[in-house]
Amino acid sequence: MAYNEELERRIKKIVSRWKGTNDKKMFGGVCHLISGNMFCGVHKDFLILRLGEDKSSDALKQPYARPFDITGKPMKGWVMIAGDGYKSDPDLKAWLDQARNFANSLPPK
Repeated sequence: MAYNEELERRIKKIVSRWKGTNDKKMFGGVCHLISGNMFCGVHKDFLILRLGEDKSSDALKQPYARPFDITGKPMKGWVMIAGDGYKSDPDLKAWLDQARNFANSLPPK
């Protein structure tokens, strides 16, 4: 299954305004990086987010969130958000802001 290109378009519309971002094809989808650190992406119809362990635990309390696991081994600090969680542009931006904040707390690569 291809990744959700409409979701990717919406993400690019937001993150293209941020300094130091770029994207790469990964995981059968697209990942976005800031200062060399991955912070979000698209896998199939899921928004994937790097939130760190504390924020990802909070996010997993939402009914549309699940651990980021595409290999049988969940990635710590990452979550997958189903469509209901990013339906509106403000919802999507709020998620992306959380992921950006976490990535900006990491040393640049």
